[in-house]
Amino acid sequence: MAGKSHSDKDLKDAGNKHFSARNYDSAIECYTQAILKNPAIPHYYTNRALCYLNQKRWDLAVRDAKQALEKDANLVKGHFYLGKALLEKDHLDDSIKHLQRASDLAKEQKLNFGDDIAVQLRIVRKKRWNIQEEKRIHQEIELQTYLNRLILEDKERKADELRHTGQDVDVLVEKVEHQAEDRLAEVNALFAKVDERRQKRDVPDYLCGKISFEVLKDPVITPSGITYDRKDIEEHLHRVGHFDPVTRTKLTQDQLIHNYAMKEVVDNFIMENEWALDY
Repeated sequence: MAGKSHSDKDLKDAGNKHFSARNYDSAIECYTQAILKNPAIPHYYTNRALCYLNQKRWDLAVRDAKQALEKDANLVKGHFYLGKALLEKDHLDDSIKHLQRASDLAKEQKLNFGDDIAVQLRIVRKKRWNIQEEKRIHQEIELQTYLNRLILEDKERKADELRHTGQDVDVLVEKVEHQAEDRLAEVNALFAKVDERRQKRDVPDYLCGKISFEVLKDPVITPSGITYDRKDIEEHLHRVGHFDPVTRTKLTQDQLIHNYAMKEVVDNFIMENEWALDY
């Protein structure tokens, strides 16, 4: 198919057929030939980037998505695929930046990507949250170890000072040791409480929207009994179609009912767990 008699569009169409058959290497070859014939078309790069994503060749997917964006900075697929590849490379902040840009552009251009971009955004944010949590836990453990060491060093210093007086100081040394034990117990009890709160630092799934997977802000319930954030479900109805994303049953905006009970549950959870605002 890569002969000179074929146009770049012919090569792109052949690549699409190979892609549909999951023959990614053949698709890549066709898209590459199309690019050689007409390097100005950004979609040829995103098509090839998608092949690389399916092959888990993240660096090549990043390269092609960036090249597509050099041709068209407002190309939704360029930002979307770049965000997905950057996620796999653990460049999470950049991944979020491009996925958010893809989401904004899809709305502006009224393009239908279903809920794919929102789901991908949530995956990246969740991964970044988990990394930040692990870092925070490590820092707290380091702080606890450091404070324990300071208390023990202080105890030894005071005990040595008493012993060097040459007097019978056993009672005083014992008092210093008891004080140190009390301080250690207080510090470790404090961190034990932090540990307990740390283990709970996760927002239950039922408090998150089914589309964006973020904490519900304005929960509404559908006739199927599924709760969504109003902004997410209204956007879904407008851009994707008039059906419930979970049950696939017919749904229109006037069927959405405010879920006051869930709103109260969410508000109470936020009140007791302010960190969830950053979730």
